[in-house]
Amino acid sequence: MFSLHLYAAQKSYFLTAPDGTRLAVQEAGDPNGTPVILIHGLLGSHLNWENQLQDDQLKHLRLITYDLRGHGLSGKPEQDSSYREGKRWAEDLATVIEGSHAARPLLVGWSLGGAVITQYLAAYGDRQIRGAMYVDGVVELTPVLIPAHPAVYEGMTSAELKTHLNGERDFLRLCFHQQPDSRTFEQLIASAAMASWSMQRAVPGMRIPLEQGLGSARVPLLFIYGKYDALVNPQASLARAKSINPQIRSLIYADSGHAPFNEEPSRFNRDLAEFAAQLHY
Repeated sequence: MFSLHLYAAQKSYFLTAPDGTRLAVQEAGDPNGTPVILIHGLLGSHLNWENQLQDDQLKHLRLITYDLRGHGLSGKPEQDSSYREGKRWAEDLATVIEGSHAARPLLVGWSLGGAVITQYLAAYGDRQIRGAMYVDGVVELTPVLIPAHPAVYEGMTSAELKTHLNGERDFLRLCFHQQPDSRTFEQLIASAAMASWSMQRAVPGMRIPLEQGLGSARVPLLFIYGKYDALVNPQASLARAKSINPQIRSLIYADSGHAPFNEEPSRFNRDLAEFAAQLHY
């Protein structure tokens, strides 16, 4: 399950996106290995990837993480447009690729991180990357693909502090089929509490340019979903994605919910290592 021990990042630094938002970036693993950029989901941070950063199966890779805008140690603009406009998320990822000097990285995006990859593909194409892995990725923000949890989402956007925090707690519970231990969950709650309220209100209004993004991608794409995902409909999401790009490969994790990289980390890390090894420069 999710590890409580902080990984020792080889280096941490900040980059500045085109709109002035500061992005906290961290690196671990082999600095000369294949670059892999790990993109966390809503209410998360780079700490979500501890089970990857600490695993010997992945130590030969150059593992790059960053906190999305509105999350963790990155900047938290107040304007709704800073989050609702998809190009901002695309520009952030482009900034990390360029600023880290990652030569054609493999992109790995969890949940909202999948939508960030699609925004990037729509804005920049796939010439600067070698492949992408969507992990319970958000394909589109539609009722068909996103199960309804109205009380949870209303709570998360509430202006009343207790209701807001309870909504975040309930959202995090929905992330797991195999629930994390109490200390780990407390860390997740603390990380979620750092997330921008403006961001949480604005993100549901973001449009995801699926056709322009996935439809034009020619690099290898792997979609992984947990069978018991309560936040994204796995089968409907896969069907929609494959209708746009039939070349997508997919895996279903039988013992996971929305977070298979934490619920079944050994299998996930093995699949990630194998996928990275298959990609040619």
